[in-house]
Amino acid sequence: MYQIDITKNRIIRLQEKKFIDLKISERGHLQEWLANEPMALGEELLIIQKEFDGFDDTKERLDLLALDKDGNLVIIENKLDDSGRDVVWQALKYASYCSTLKKEQIVEIFQKYLNKYCGGENAQALICEFLKEPDIGEVVINGGNQQRLMFVAAHFRKEVTSTVLWLLSHNIRLQCFKVTPYAMGDNLFLNLEQIIPTPEAAEYMIGISQKEAEVKTTEKEAKDRHRIRQEFWSKALEALRSSKTDLFNNISPSKDHWLSAGSGISYCPYNLIFGNKVIRVEMQISLGTKADNKYIFDQLFAKKDKIEATFGDKLSWERLNDKISSYIRYGLAVDGDDREKWPEMIDWLINHIVKMEAAFKVPLTDAVQAFKKTGVASGLELSEQEQPSL
Repeated sequence: MYQIDITKNRIIRLQEKKFIDLKISERGHLQEWLANEPMALGEELLIIQKEFDGFDDTKERLDLLALDKDGNLVIIENKLDDSGRDVVWQALKYASYCSTLKKEQIVEIFQKYLNKYCGGENAQALICEFLKEPDIGEVVINGGNQQRLMFVAAHFRKEVTSTVLWLLSHNIRLQCFKVTPYAMGDNLFLNLEQIIPTPEAAEYMIGISQKEAEVKTTEKEAKDRHRIRQEFWSKALEALRSSKTDLFNNISPSKDHWLSAGSGISYCPYNLIFGNKVIRVEMQISLGTKADNKYIFDQLFAKKDKIEATFGDKLSWERLNDKISSYIRYGLAVDGDDREKWPEMIDWLINHIVKMEAAFKVPLTDAVQAFKKTGVASGLELSEQEQPSL
């Protein structure tokens, strides 16, 4: 650290000191400085206790206890010239003890501090003022597991910084401040610098943590959904094997929301759909080119009334002019997460896939025969290899 001499246009190096050489103590000096000027730690903090030892069944005491602007408890540990080996473990214990403190207890802790050191001001009023809330009843403090840790020392051992960085990667809110005294003649100066994480890195890490949390949540939801689907399809396939259709006899459970089975016509499968909000049976027409598919669809649509009469209800005819494939569907709104309703859903799917197979068996064969004879859809005669198989 340097002093600027404007008159001489020079900088003068300040002499770095050690607290022990200056006879500065942890509790008598550094702790008092921070308690009376918490902004030195880079943000507005409300100091609510020092030398706090109000933990059940232990005589341990933390240096400073504070609230941040979000109502989180902040545990501040000061270690002067050397951080020591056990500061992280010590602070983590304090954080775990503090995690159980209720609002009423925190107000009481602060009131005792005010009575002892600040002339007995009103704790509830000061907390409301600090958090900008009109009434203590609306104040939320120490919610969840959002306790924060701050370490202040002139030197941090490698085992401490390594542990801190590992904890930060696991979303434990930790900060390390390097504190250094300087002298120039009889004047003393104090430099307090956040070194882990740096302020710039802290903002970046928050963004990364939020993104990682979102990704983990999405991945977990996907895995859960895959597991649920496989369980549903296992039950459905077991029931299908005892049903009137053999379409799905050689199909295995899937993590996808659909199961497909051949209709006897290449690229025109029957699909079963299982979703959160809907279950569905459908005929998919996907011969390879848009024109070919639309030709098959139109051939079937020309027999719409007869097909629906055989099926027993109106179908959803989806030509999808801008898509390659076309679909003919029939669905039912459900709550797919209600496992108690799964047997009913499976019965519904089996009942309607049997009806769909019966309704399309002859019309689909006729449509493909017409396609093979004319080649109208693509304007070209199909080679033997390209022709759909019956």
